[in-house]
Amino acid sequence: MSPSKHISKKTMVNFVESQKPLLYRLIKLAGVIPYTVETEPGTKMNFWIPKETLKRPKKFDKNATVEPQKPTKPVLLLIHGFAAEGIVTWQFQVRSLAKKYSVYIPDLLFFGGSYSDNPDRSPAFQAHCLVKSLRILGVDKFFLVGFSYGGMVAFKIAEKYPEMVHAMVVSDTISESNLNQLGFKSSADLLLPTSVKGLKTLFALAVHRTMWFPNKLFKDFIEVMITNRKERAELLEALVISNKDVTIPRFQQKIHLMWGESDQIFNIGFAKKMKEQLGENATMESIKKAGHLAHLERPCVYNRCLKKFLASVYSEN
Repeated sequence: MSPSKHISKKTMVNFVESQKPLLYRLIKLAGVIPYTVETEPGTKMNFWIPKETLKRPKKFDKNATVEPQKPTKPVLLLIHGFAAEGIVTWQFQVRSLAKKYSVYIPDLLFFGGSYSDNPDRSPAFQAHCLVKSLRILGVDKFFLVGFSYGGMVAFKIAEKYPEMVHAMVVSDTISESNLNQLGFKSSADLLLPTSVKGLKTLFALAVHRTMWFPNKLFKDFIEVMITNRKERAELLEALVISNKDVTIPRFQQKIHLMWGESDQIFNIGFAKKMKEQLGENATMESIKKAGHLAHLERPCVYNRCLKKFLASVYSEN
């Protein structure tokens, strides 16, 4: 092999993958660390949990397993959407929220290493696994934040386990009719791109103002973040089936809808309609100069709105 070929091969680094160690170090500095929960044989969920819940006792056998302790601060569960794993989705929220809240960030099944050999792909099963994991982690009540696909899972948690949810914030939900209006035959066509062109289309729809990135970065993102394609396509199919002929329940909890004003995927009109369907316990807030990825585009504004709502609900409890 010639020197020039050797150098070329060495420089083919996946930029997205190479940034993960730095991101993980920064998140750990905020007091949140990784932990894996086995909910049942064949099903494991990866979490980022408060470091203080895994403190070792003074007289500690180094061969013993450290069991998570019950958190001492109000618990906040952040559920990611379909494009990326939990810590990538919420990277700009962790430090801001971890001072006052015990922050728990899961990777849903088939994201970020979480896996199940159970054939159930429904949002209800995701909710079941999350709640079971949280109980193992010593959590019995929490505030809930769901983004996009995570919003659908959040609704299932609030519906099936109302005694565990103080209140929730939802940024989006999945709607097949909205995707059809954008010219996509199915959710998978948009949310599981196989090419740089497809990912660029998704990115352009997801942000208020399109930014230029090299094709190599888009390619690297597809390789690292869009994995388990078969299982994720099944998740989307199960989501569409669960949305057909569904009646929105009357939730006991307060629900706050936070929406990017320029969201092209799930537009602001869709959010207003959802607020009406949810009834008197629902409130809504739009974020200017933000699209579908409001929490990434305008994290300071998003964090301020989120903390304001959480504080108002917490003061009432």
